[in-house]
Amino acid sequence: MARKVRIEYAGAVYHVMSRGDRRESIFFDDKDREMFLATLAEMCERTGALVHSYVLMNNHYHLLLETPEGNLVAGMKWFQGTYTQRFNACHLLKGHLFQGRYKAIPVEAESGEYFMTVSDYIHLNPVRAGMVNVGKGGLEEYRWSSFPEFVKKHELPEWLKRKWIFERLGLPDEGHGSRRRYGALMRARTREMTGEAATGEEAQKWKGMRQRWCLGSDGFGEKLMDKVGKIIAGRKRGSYRGAELRRHDEKEAEKILTNGLRILGLKAEVMELAKKSDPRKQGLAWLVKSRTIVGDEWICKRLNMGHPSNVSRAVAAYRALIDPKRKRLKRKLHVCRDWPLVAPPVIFHLRKKSER
Repeated sequence: MARKVRIEYAGAVYHVMSRGDRRESIFFDDKDREMFLATLAEMCERTGALVHSYVLMNNHYHLLLETPEGNLVAGMKWFQGTYTQRFNACHLLKGHLFQGRYKAIPVEAESGEYFMTVSDYIHLNPVRAGMVNVGKGGLEEYRWSSFPEFVKKHELPEWLKRKWIFERLGLPDEGHGSRRRYGALMRARTREMTGEAATGEEAQKWKGMRQRWCLGSDGFGEKLMDKVGKIIAGRKRGSYRGAELRRHDEKEAEKILTNGLRILGLKAEVMELAKKSDPRKQGLAWLVKSRTIVGDEWICKRLNMGHPSNVSRAVAAYRALIDPKRKRLKRKLHVCRDWPLVAPPVIFHLRKKSER
């Protein structure tokens, strides 16, 4: 079965989330929640992982997890497997506890914006679920979250860290004053979510965050794309799926298309305005289709070819090799197939001469 690519590297930070099988509860009582946190602490001790925020809900959990040693997969495999075994032993059960594979969305930790977005999302989960009485204790009374520990406790467990969160909010230390100010900030965020001024914009923001394959700047995403390419190199492409892989495929297709345009001496805007039946446009469509696995929709949009069926026609025209003009264009575009980077004109002429 195809699976999402797991991006691992030293110092990576992730928004990790997993639900119960069939969305059923992963905690029957507070003893289960205590066992979960004890297992999480043990995983951090074994792997060197650190938690910057967490929340336990009835049928799922969220972590803002850092892996200084780049061992997300090994750590999470041990963690969820061990908790499942302990949970089943306590309740005389068998079988799966969690629903499929956990989600692990890479987060740009250097950016306060993205890091704090995830932390706020995690801490405000009980508010969105209606599990917090805003009029009474609010978030501080929800025991199964890192928030009350951040604002009440001076000393935290070794595996739980609030330093980065406080630093990104401009709080000078982890003393009483900073903890009090952080509590006030989160209470204000709670009022924003539950007050009359709250709109669908807030819900749309959280939904958009959940749907992204990574949380960070464009530069952060490009760095991750390079890592994706190295992970899948030499492996079966069909073994993987996910938005990050589509992004990688489209990036590779863009490189090949750029090379083809340069070989043909064309500008992208000129090619987009050309007729859909233009042999050069069809040749570029054939090149991208034969070298990548991007969808016909992407090729159509990028080359302004109209209906996706035009890509199939282009490929058929270049496979048939009846038209002399297309034969010449195909020989030119074979340079793109041989050279992963842009081939200088001198190399092209040498190849042409040797072919005669």
